[in-house]
Amino acid sequence: MSIFKGAGVAIVTPMKENGEVNYESFAKLIEFQIANGTDAIIVCGTTGESSTLSHEEHLEVIRYCTEKVAHRVPVVAGTGSNSTETAVYLSTEAEKFGVDGLLLVSPYYNKATQNGLYTHFKTIADSVKIPVILYNVPSRTGCNILPETVVRLCSDVENIVGVKEASGNISQIARLAAMAKGKVDIYSGNDDQIVPVLSLGGIGVISVLSNVAPKETHDICEKYFNGDSKGSTELQLKAMELCDALFCEVNPIPVKKALNLMGKEAGSLRLPLTEMEEANAAKLEKAMRNFGIL
Repeated sequence: MSIFKGAGVAIVTPMKENGEVNYESFAKLIEFQIANGTDAIIVCGTTGESSTLSHEEHLEVIRYCTEKVAHRVPVVAGTGSNSTETAVYLSTEAEKFGVDGLLLVSPYYNKATQNGLYTHFKTIADSVKIPVILYNVPSRTGCNILPETVVRLCSDVENIVGVKEASGNISQIARLAAMAKGKVDIYSGNDDQIVPVLSLGGIGVISVLSNVAPKETHDICEKYFNGDSKGSTELQLKAMELCDALFCEVNPIPVKKALNLMGKEAGSLRLPLTEMEEANAAKLEKAMRNFGIL
């Protein structure tokens, strides 16, 4: 029941100067991704500034993306919230638009127990029929979904199929893989750990890097799956400077700057996110030139 295998882009939400969503630019970004081999599009995640979209905007961005992609690649909608009721609402509405799956971030700020996490995710998944990927990013949420909880959810709830693991803790991911016994689709949530996660049995990445280097991110996964682990590792290592630069300030500040440098018109950020500091922008531009995308 895997939603996708390979490199899925955690796509940005481009904005106009007045702060409105720029759907014309969004359509171009979608086409850029599909033309360059992206395996899935993840819309309204962290990189898509979901936290500062109104519910109406959030759902309209999902609807628009699903319509524009038109089943050419899977669309996964970020519909998580720290309110279970809100997450159920966003998830059931997104399902109506025809998305292929959902990405549910762990509830932030509340700091739920593992039993609370289990009940939260099960409640949301039970409200829809489409597959669900959990999203573990404790550095942003203050809450870690333990491997035992991930395995329990994937075992007990038919349509919870995997996890985006962005803890950065390779030991935790290895323990999850050992416990999962193939029952959990594991996606790297960190672009600098794609190959390590694939080597532990992961099936792909949900990627910020793919916004600016979709073909290369796809190829890291594709080479690994085709048995060319050496070639995959070489691409991973080549991307390290750029990965570092894309996270030298909080995501999605650098990736939006990178897209603007490429002429992709990602536009501005919504407060409380602000434009990149000059020194970091110079570091990013240098990394992009070294990688060959400027």
